[in-house]
Amino acid sequence: MDAPELFTRVRFRRREPAAPLRPYLEHYWLIDWDLAEPYASHVVPHPSVNVVFQRYGDEEPWGEVAGVGLELFTKKLAGRGRVCGVQFRPGGFRPFAPGRPVSDWTGRRVPVDEAFTAPGAPGSAHAVSGPAHAAALAVVGPDDEDGRVAALDAFLLAHGPVPEPGAERAMALVELARTDRTVRRVSQLAAAEGVSPRTLQRLFAAYVGVGPKWVILRYRIHEALERAEAEGGGAGAEPDWAALAAELGYSDQAHLVRDFTATVGVPPTAYSAHAAQSPT
Repeated sequence: MDAPELFTRVRFRRREPAAPLRPYLEHYWLIDWDLAEPYASHVVPHPSVNVVFQRYGDEEPWGEVAGVGLELFTKKLAGRGRVCGVQFRPGGFRPFAPGRPVSDWTGRRVPVDEAFTAPGAPGSAHAVSGPAHAAALAVVGPDDEDGRVAALDAFLLAHGPVPEPGAERAMALVELARTDRTVRRVSQLAAAEGVSPRTLQRLFAAYVGVGPKWVILRYRIHEALERAEAEGGGAGAEPDWAALAAELGYSDQAHLVRDFTATVGVPPTAYSAHAAQSPT
């Protein structure tokens, strides 16, 4: 949320992963900051798992797996810091951590070793040294951005990917839900795959981490956010919310307003007005 304002305070870049990883990843994201005053960033999550290596000030670096977030995520940034993240395609995480369904991580943030260690195997989820700590040092340590990207590549390639037909199916279905505005109901997505809605629910729990209805609605909210920022950029400008609700498959404008407010924390008109005042 409010990306232009955030980018005046932090240095943010996206980078492409190594070729064998690209079918499973959206991108790497790199953030560095050195702030005189604290700043709170707010993120409306995508249906994606992220692996995040981070360092704050002089603290020891560490890494975590962030499952699909169900609510608005707020992070307070202060002082100096560096974060190097991996955003997986929805459905693309399990080929690197096949031991458990992706729904096990939904709404959770766990140490890297917990997600990348097979259930029941000895691990070092809360250790201050070990493979995960070494990976965190390798990723966030270099000032050279290419070195950080290379370390992310090395970490992921050491864990896979292990191709899975279920992951391929899930990634394709989520992409259909994201790009095809005519897909407004779970039954339509299930029909596109030739399965029952119940089977689709099981597939999404195993490989995406959230249900297909949640995915469809979340992408519609992201589109509404983008429209609010783009069309609210001029004085007095504001999207036609009734028309947008119809475009996105909502039964009426009130339904869009309720979902938007519940997800973002403010009504769409208030968000659009704030976007008009943000730096460009």
